[in-house]
Amino acid sequence: MGFFYFMGKKKFYYNLVIAILVTLLILWGVLQSLDWYTRHGEVYIVPNFTGNTLQTLDAKHYNEFFHFEVIDSVYSKTQAPGSVVMQNPPPGSRVKQGRNVYLTVVAKMPEMVKMPNLLNLSLRQALVTLHQKGLPVKNLIYINYFARNAIVDQLWNGEPIEPNTEIPKGTNISLVVGKGNNPAQVPLPFLIGKTMKQARRALHFASLNVGDQYFLDGQDTAHSRVYRMEPEAFSHTLMNPGDSVSLWYRSDENFNFKNYIQQLESDTLQMDSTRMDSIMRSNSVVKSDSLSSNHF
Repeated sequence: MGFFYFMGKKKFYYNLVIAILVTLLILWGVLQSLDWYTRHGEVYIVPNFTGNTLQTLDAKHYNEFFHFEVIDSVYSKTQAPGSVVMQNPPPGSRVKQGRNVYLTVVAKMPEMVKMPNLLNLSLRQALVTLHQKGLPVKNLIYINYFARNAIVDQLWNGEPIEPNTEIPKGTNISLVVGKGNNPAQVPLPFLIGKTMKQARRALHFASLNVGDQYFLDGQDTAHSRVYRMEPEAFSHTLMNPGDSVSLWYRSDENFNFKNYIQQLESDTLQMDSTRMDSIMRSNSVVKSDSLSSNHF
């Protein structure tokens, strides 16, 4: 009875309205604070930080919008120490202010690795081991030695290098390899469209070396792909182990290698078909002449 009696009073509705207004005010304040905290609707496009140092990024006031965190470093002979080489999120991403941007920068000092012992390993084993250590192969030097494709010596700057010697990662190593008692010629790998590293690696696995190199679109190694090789691709040429292959490069930014390779394959099939038809016609003529001679 008392409760219903109180609901009939104006004071009850007055307090109820005040309570509702206070509740709405509190909710509005909470939403506004969340909006401010999360910066709702305010996003920024992540620029390309490649090539910049952390000092440069700070000088350009990027640190007011992003929080930079270096997570890894790599050594490069061609890029400035401390400069950014990779970033996450990538350029063009839409992020909120204060987002962490994880950077990989160029190390100021090269990482040191121990030279492995490659002696008496097969060429393939040696190439895989050096690749895992981050040591590129400069060239293959074939000598008279009874074990074919066995590693006879390992060289740094033309001098033998002892196993476990600490050297900078990325150091070029030359391999002295045995020809074997009966050296056999090797087929030429197909290199068109490959990067410089891919082409060099493919040639070494084929017991061959990189010869002269020509850059037709400027020496942009990041986009250079093999455009031509000498001996020619699809020439079915057999080469001696240790021989060199000359390479011409073009940039994949302004040349369609996919269509180019398809055209080369099509031309080669047509040439092989024409050659086969010519051989078959020649054989037919020879057989015809032979039958005629036997007849008489």
